[in-house]
Amino acid sequence: MSPRRPVALFVATLLLAALPALAQPAGAQHVPAPQDAAPLMPRYLLMDVQGRAVTQEDFRGRFQLVSFGFISCPDVCPTTLLEVKQILEALGDRASRLQPVFITVDPARDTREVLREYTAAFDTRILGLTGSAELVRRAADSFRVQYEIVREPGAAPDNYTMNHTAGMVLLDTRGRFLARFPYGMAVRDISERIRAVMAGEGR
Repeated sequence: MSPRRPVALFVATLLLAALPALAQPAGAQHVPAPQDAAPLMPRYLLMDVQGRAVTQEDFRGRFQLVSFGFISCPDVCPTTLLEVKQILEALGDRASRLQPVFITVDPARDTREVLREYTAAFDTRILGLTGSAELVRRAADSFRVQYEIVREPGAAPDNYTMNHTAGMVLLDTRGRFLARFPYGMAVRDISERIRAVMAGEGR
């Protein structure tokens, strides 16, 4: 993405490109989540767009809906964040009990300022997080999210894309793993699952 290209225009272009992906999720390019019977122990220590340190413990008392991606992602990431917006809308008043989190897997290019504009273009309630390459890798590993740089032979160092695990992970009010929603799962089904979890937690 050119630094001179307005982020809002870039996001609008991505949203238009993502609409067919919403109708045909099977056509998207992404890395499937690894299958592992061991319990998931999600942890992160990252930085928000204001430069403040953030961990999963900061949202105790609220559920978290976490996804990983990168700003120049052409389809999977904008589709996912558009779905997050739709989930928040479907939850209505209960949306205040859910903190959506977007963690970049491309911290070298996704600066805090651009990340702020990018997430806000979908919904201002989405919290963008970044950090050092090491801290992002630790966070991704704890969620069993895989990612790698893909660069064409002879391309410039900053001219690359990313392969990464898509989908969303739901954490409970204590930051513990509840569910993984695969990429392409219907927004209605995800919203109903979250509503059911919230209702059960309140009993």
